[in-house]
Amino acid sequence: MPNNFKVPRGISIDPLRHSTPAVKQRNTVDTSFNELLQKQIGSSSLRFSAHAEKRLAQSGIKLSAKQLSTLENAVEQVRKKGSKESLVLMKDLAFVVSVDNKTVITAIDQGRMKDNIFTNIDSAIITE
Repeated sequence: MPNNFKVPRGISIDPLRHSTPAVKQRNTVDTSFNELLQKQIGSSSLRFSAHAEKRLAQSGIKLSAKQLSTLENAVEQVRKKGSKESLVLMKDLAFVVSVDNKTVITAIDQGRMKDNIFTNIDSAIITE
């Protein structure tokens, strides 16, 4: 019996040519920082965006349990007032927080606060 099977032009039967593209892996430094941050925040109801995590890492800021608690309480206070996006000022740190999502959008240390303009917020709270 003769082999009469023909592959139409333009169709490849080589599985290696049509493999799925490699999955982009996160930088292990970013992953390690995220893991450390999540361990540090533990039961925190707040989440930190990738941008906020990057800012904290760049500035070498490690939030204490007390600071996280203060931040969570501030977010809860502005939530009760109906805020959606808030600026939380803590001694030498500032956080822009999406209140509805309970997500810290960005973190700013004292060195970067100078001459900054905060936009797209509807409230601000000053904490200790």
